[in-house]
Parts: sequence; C-alpha cells; structure tokens
Amino acid sequence: MPASIAFLSVEGMVRGPLQSVAIVGGGPAGSALAVYLGRAGKKVVLFDKGNRPPIIVGESLVPATVPFLAELGIEDEVRAYSTFKEGATFVFNSEESLSFKFEEVRKARTKYSYNVPRDKLDASIAAMAEGSGAQILRESAGLVREAGSDRVVLDSETLARTEGFLGGPPDLIVDASGRRRLLPNLLELPFEAGPRKDTALFAHCEGVGQVIEGNVHTDTLSHGWSWRIPLPGKMSVGFVVNSEHLKTLGVSPEEQFDGILAREPVIKAWGAEPRRLTDVLKYTNYQLVSKRGFGEGWVLLGDSLGFVDPVFSSGLLLAFDGAKSLSEAILAGGDSRAMQRYEQRARRHIRTWQKTIDHFYNGRLFTLFKVGQVVRHTPVGRMLDFHFRRHLPRVFTGEASASRYSPALVDFMCRYALMENDPDLLAIH
Repeated sequence: MPASIAFLSVEGMVRGPLQSVAIVGGGPAGSALAVYLGRAGKKVVLFDKGNRPPIIVGESLVPATVPFLAELGIEDEVRAYSTFKEGATFVFNSEESLSFKFEEVRKARTKYSYNVPRDKLDASIAAMAEGSGAQILRESAGLVREAGSDRVVLDSETLARTEGFLGGPPDLIVDASGRRRLLPNLLELPFEAGPRKDTALFAHCEGVGQVIEGNVHTDTLSHGWSWRIPLPGKMSVGFVVNSEHLKTLGVSPEEQFDGILAREPVIKAWGAEPRRLTDVLKYTNYQLVSKRGFGEGWVLLGDSLGFVDPVFSSGLLLAFDGAKSLSEAILAGGDSRAMQRYEQRARRHIRTWQKTIDHFYNGRLFTLFKVGQVVRHTPVGRMLDFHFRRHLPRVFTGEASASRYSPALVDFMCRYALMENDPDLLAIH
C-alpha cells in the first residue's frame, strides 16, 4: 500500500470543542467510541439498525485487544462465552507447520487472547455503550451533503428522532458503518485498493481437526489460504482464494466453499471430516483505504476509514485502537490538529499491517521465520535472538503494531535477511 497519502489542511475543517456526537454504525468501533465518550460526559447518539449478517469476519482476537476489553469493562463477560486462545499455528503443507504461544513472546504484556462469537461480542460492547449514557437508536441515519461543500449533516427526520437528546444538530458525525462506507460513498472520497483481488468465503463447521487445540490456525492451500478459528462447539472456517479460481468450483458461495473442502489436499490432512453448519458468507471488498479521514463536521472510524486482509486478525485491534484514539482527539477539543493526529496514527497502524500482510503473501515472512529457526543456533544468532524475539512476535500479537521500530524491523528483515532463500516457495498463489 503506498505510503504517500496526503493529509488535509488543518484550517477550516473540524472545529471544537465538541459536545455532541452522532455515531453511525454500532459495530465494535462505533460502540467502543460511544463508551469512551459517554463516560466522559459527551452527548452521544448511536445509530445501529442491527442488520448484520449471522456470522461476521473478526472472530479471532490478537492479545493486544484484551486490554481494551478490560478497559471497556467486558473481559469477564467475553471470557465466559469465548474460546481461550493461547497461541497461533501456521500450516505450510501436510507435513510442516509452525506454532507459537503468546506466553513465549519476550516482554509480552498480555499472554493470551480469545476467539469470540461476534454476535455476542458486539452485543456486549453495545450494552456497555448504552450503560455509559449513549442513546441507542435501532435504525439507519439519514445523511445529507450540504450543497457546494463536503459538510455532512443529519437529515431533518433523523435529527427529529433524537428527540432533542443532542440539543440540536450534532457537532460531529462519526462514520463507523464498516464496509458499507456511507460517508466515503456519499462524498465520493478517493481511495486506494490493495494489490490482492481475492474473495473470502467462510462458514461455521463441525468435524474440523486442530494441530493445537484452541489455537487460531492459518493453512497454506494450493490456491490461497484458509483459517480455522475454534469457537465453543464449532469451528469458523474461511478460505481466501483468487476470485477467478473460485469460478471453477461452482456458482454459489456454498458450491465454491464445499468444493474447496472436497478437493483441497491440505484439508484432507486436518484429520477429520468437516461438515458445514451454516450458509456461506462472501466478502470481496477488502484491502481498501480512504484517502481522506475527516472533514467539516465528520470523521471516519474503523473499516469505513480502511480495512485490510483478515490473515492476522488485525480488524478488531484496529477498531478498538481507532476508537480510543478518536475519543482522545474529540476530548482534546476535536480541532483539526487533534483529528489529524488521530488520522496519522490510524493510517500508520493500517500501513503496518498491510506491509506485514504483503510479506505473508509474497512468502518472505515465513521464509524469514524458517531462516530464523536455523540462525538462532549460530553464535551471532544467539546474540541477537533475544532482540528479535522481543520485537518480531509483538507485531503479530498487536502489542507493537502501532509502534515505529518493531514493524520497521520486520519489514527490513523480510526484505534483506532471507540469506538467498527463495521466498516464492512459501508464497500464497
């Protein structure tokens, strides 16, 4: 993803201080923002029509999300209905895999995480938002672009339904509508798409084997890759595959999903007979980032600003971190400088994950891991191993993904430390 994204002028955009906020979209990002702002005494209306699909991408949480769950006051509740996750497993072929435990990561602050039923997680955060003082309206918000400008307001009917809770039109509208991208579409904002043109299919299944129970599993397939996310009583199974190849497997998402289950050699090594329990959900519009993040009276949050590939389960971390960062910008006055700081952090965080994901697809990331398994036993490797084991894994657990040094080290090593090994052998095709 190109790093040369121009930021807006700090003049004449979002003005503060901000006292009332309308949030459009009640997913984790929007609801978490409502919690933070409600606790700080801001007037918040959250529009959430609640028409989400029955299953949602984003069921595996990286360890860096756990402190956000605790801060929101829902970790105990989440623990009760989720699968405890101690690590991750990467399967390269039927004979070779790599696993690691979060507790083995040097300097890790959080040594565990959860695989979550998303409907329950979303409900937990929404309930906390309402308990924090936000007004929840179970309906869509009507947004209107003012003629001759990029200012956006609630239409008169929508504002009337708030029944004066905000004391008038909101000072700020937050688009947390996710992949619907309501404001970017309304304002025709330019965007940058990632290099991949894949399709993601996923469903809940039973009869799915695991290398290590509870771990999130990522499998390299002959075409694309798959995830296995253990949930209570079932397994979330997803396939990310080239869109053209999918057409050879059938017409409907179910035909394509079942075709992969039946034909993929790596799946036969799972040691069980997977059976699909649900319909198949299909996603095609990921790896997309808006070039503008805020304007006069509006700001983008979560997937509405940008979303990347699901391979490293970064989506919920980006949502929570973005909500926290945006709340700080709003509470700091909500002026353009504060919003620009928020946008810069959000873009840097997205860019970090995108670079790491690119190295996953081009094979450099796992080639580096395999080189490291050999080099760490050499004299030089033993000297440097403590440093790498502190910085590299903490990018994937999310604890260092918003920093500058650790992601830069991963990128540098993927580019220049493969010792003439061919990364294409581990590339995703």
